[in-house]
Amino acid sequence: MRLLIVGTLEGHITTAGKIALDNGAKVAHVDTVEAALIALRSGQGADLIMIDVRFDVANLCASLNAERISVPVVGCGIGADPKLAVDAIRAGAKEYIPLPPDAELIAAVLQAVAEEATSMIFRDPAMKSVLRLADQIAPANASVLITGESGTGKEVLARYLHAKSKRARKQFISLNCAAIPEALLESELFGHEKGAFTGAISRRIGKFEEAHGGTLLLDEVSEMHPRLQAKLLRAVQEREIDRVGGAKPIKIDIRLLATSNRDLEEAVRDGSFREDLYFRLNVVTITLPPLRDRPLDIEMLAEHFVAKYADANDVAMPALSPEVRELLRGHPWRGNVRELENAMHRAVLLCQDNVIVPDSLLLTGGSLGSNGAEAAAQPANGSDPAQDPRQDAAGNGSGGLVGKTVADVERGLIIDTLQHCLGNRTHAANILGISIRTLRNKLKLYSQNGLAIPMPGEAERSSA
Repeated sequence: MRLLIVGTLEGHITTAGKIALDNGAKVAHVDTVEAALIALRSGQGADLIMIDVRFDVANLCASLNAERISVPVVGCGIGADPKLAVDAIRAGAKEYIPLPPDAELIAAVLQAVAEEATSMIFRDPAMKSVLRLADQIAPANASVLITGESGTGKEVLARYLHAKSKRARKQFISLNCAAIPEALLESELFGHEKGAFTGAISRRIGKFEEAHGGTLLLDEVSEMHPRLQAKLLRAVQEREIDRVGGAKPIKIDIRLLATSNRDLEEAVRDGSFREDLYFRLNVVTITLPPLRDRPLDIEMLAEHFVAKYADANDVAMPALSPEVRELLRGHPWRGNVRELENAMHRAVLLCQDNVIVPDSLLLTGGSLGSNGAEAAAQPANGSDPAQDPRQDAAGNGSGGLVGKTVADVERGLIIDTLQHCLGNRTHAANILGISIRTLRNKLKLYSQNGLAIPMPGEAERSSA
C-alpha cells in the first residue's frame, strides 16, 4: 500500500501518516496539489491519496481523471464538519476522515482500499478451480493472459495475482488499451520526453517505467493497434523500452499480465493480432467463467454489493426478498458481475421499507427464464396485474414507457440519476454502469439539443 499525503493540517496529517506506516503502508508527502501531480506523472505512484480539504480537491480529482491516473482520494479536515465532508465528496473524494486522526479509522480505510482491489468473492466450484490455478502461478514471473466475457472480473483477478506474487509490495499499474486513442496510447505505455510532440510540456513517465519492479496489466490488449503491438513485442522480449522522443533505451523489470474479452486465437487468424505477441503473452491462460455458469456465486455477490452500497450511501442494509432472489437466479447476466453490481447499487437506492423487491432491480435485456419471467410478471404487492398502474393491458409492466423511444427512456434515466447525485458526473456514471466519457458525451449532446443539464450541487441549491 502506497499512501501519498497532500498538505499538513497543522501536523495532523503527519500523524495520520505515522499511523499508516505502523499499518504497513509506504508514505510520501507533498505540500501542494501540483506537487502531487508531478510526483504521480514521474512514476512515483500511489494506491491512495489523503488531502487537506482546504486544498483544491476538485482540481486534483479532475486532473487525475483527465490524465487517466486511477487513484482513490480521501479528504481530511479538522473535526467532523458535515459541510467539509459533503464538499470533499462532491469534489470527487471517496471518503472524508476527520482529524485529529483515529488509528482504527485510518487502518480501516487502508484495509478497505486493499480489499476492494484484491478481494475475490466466490462459492461456486467453477470459480474454485480458477482460484486454485491462480494461486499456483501467482508466485512466478511468467506472463499471464486472462480471458473471459466483459464484466467477469478480469482486472480483479489480475490484482489478486499481484497480491499473491513476490512483487506484492511493489506497484500494480493498469492500463486500459481500449479506452485510450491510438495517438496517445504509445505515450501512455512508454512515456515521452519534453517537446516530443505538441503538448508535451514536460517529461512523462509511461506505464512500463511506472510499474518497474512490480506488475503491469494491459487491459483489453486485443484492442491495441498492430503498429503498437510491434513495439509492445520488443518491450516484452527485451525488457526495455524507448520513450517517445527519447535518445536511449530504458531497462525495465516487470511482470506482465494482459486481459481480453475476445478470442485472441481468432484475432491472430484474421490478422488483427500478432501471433508472436500472442505467444509471448500467453505463457499461462486463465479463463474466467461467465456469471451464468457460476450460479452459486450470484446471491453471495448480490449480498456483498448490497452491503457495500448501503454503507457507501449511509443507509441501513436492505434485505433481498424471496422474489428478488428468484429473479437473480433466473437472469442471464449478459454483463456478468459488473451488471449485477450496478443492479444492486440501483436497488439499494430505489428500495422501499428496507426490502429489495423486483421493482427495485430495474433489470433489462435478455430472457429471465421461466421462473424469473413469472416473478417479473407479478406486482410487488401481490395485487391483480389489471389493477396495478405499473402494468399495461397485457400485464407487461411497461407502465408509462409505452410510446417512448429507447433514446427517450435513456435520456430520462441519465438526467434523473444525475439529479439524484446532485450533478456529480462520476457518481452518476458509476450508478448507470457507463464510463464517465460516455456520460459526458451524452450530456454534451443533450445540452446542444437545448436540454437543461444538472450541474454539481445544483439540486441542493435549488431546494435550499
